Amino acid sequence: MTDRIYNVLFLCTGNSARSILAEAILAKDGKGRFRSFSAGSKPAGKVNPFAIDLLTKLGYETEGYRSKNWDEFAVPGAPVMDFVFTVCDNAAGEACPVWPGQPMTAHWGVPDPAAVEGSDTAKALAFADAYRQLSNRISIFVNLPLKSLDAMALKQRLVEIGKTAD
Repeated sequence: MTDRIYNVLFLCTGNSARSILAEAILAKDGKGRFRSFSAGSKPAGKVNPFAIDLLTKLGYETEGYRSKNWDEFAVPGAPVMDFVFTVCDNAAGEACPVWPGQPMTAHWGVPDPAAVEGSDTAKALAFADAYRQLSNRISIFVNLPLKSLDAMALKQRLVEIGKTAD
């Protein structure tokens, strides 16, 4: 019997940094149990080069990542999401589309590395920190016993993951 594959959408405002990192991390670390996506409420139109550079250095496949509007996932024919996670505080406070299938949602806020000003080294360090936080949270998530948790317990665990001190 084949195990179920869960669809997960990571949301941020610009969909150029944190949500892209999260999409890539889950695609690699989800061990075939998850299909990951990302989107933004006001997409930047391009993926931040520091995100691509970091993912490449860490051995991630970066082909095909793009900054896109979350409306792509709220239309007929779009993948039905099982989980939707906001990874920035702005997106968490915005009115989201109604997601088909009523996915489980949680907020996993991470400081915006794309907002860091200064040297390229400072920016790269900010991206590395965002990656570390997201990777830790996603690691906890992919190791949850999803089949054995009832909806209330699962929701509580997802909220707790978002509060994980990294």
